[in-house]
Amino acid sequence: MKLHELSPAEGSVKSAYRKGRGAGSGNGKTAGKGHKGQNARSGGGVRPGFEGGQIPLYRRLPKRGFKNRFAKEYAIVNVSDLNRFNDGDVIELATLLECGLVGKELDGLKILGNGEITKKVTVKAKIFSAAAKEKIEAAGGKTEVV
Repeated sequence: MKLHELSPAEGSVKSAYRKGRGAGSGNGKTAGKGHKGQNARSGGGVRPGFEGGQIPLYRRLPKRGFKNRFAKEYAIVNVSDLNRFNDGDVIELATLLECGLVGKELDGLKILGNGEITKKVTVKAKIFSAAAKEKIEAAGGKTEVV
């Protein structure tokens, strides 16, 4: 078999349906758009969400809540997750991204105090909760605010 002898399986390829190409095509003249009216015109039709003049759904529903555009969103890691590292390791955002504990950098790293830590590690983060700082230092580790 040669490259020029290849062809798709029988019935798997359908030829394009050509609208408005004469009466003989079976879909000529108005090309399935009927006679006159908004949808028969070029560029005709209504915008997405338009409900014929009725108040659309996005306007009927109440506005809800508030989203602070300036809020910081931190990548969060608990103290218990740091046990996977060895004694003396330096843990920072890049390290956690590498091992998959953190998905995205966001606005920095925040360490929370959930769980226990047994390893003596140096942790570099933007923010530590009071409990996390206490637990890391009680285990013999260090905390550095970056």
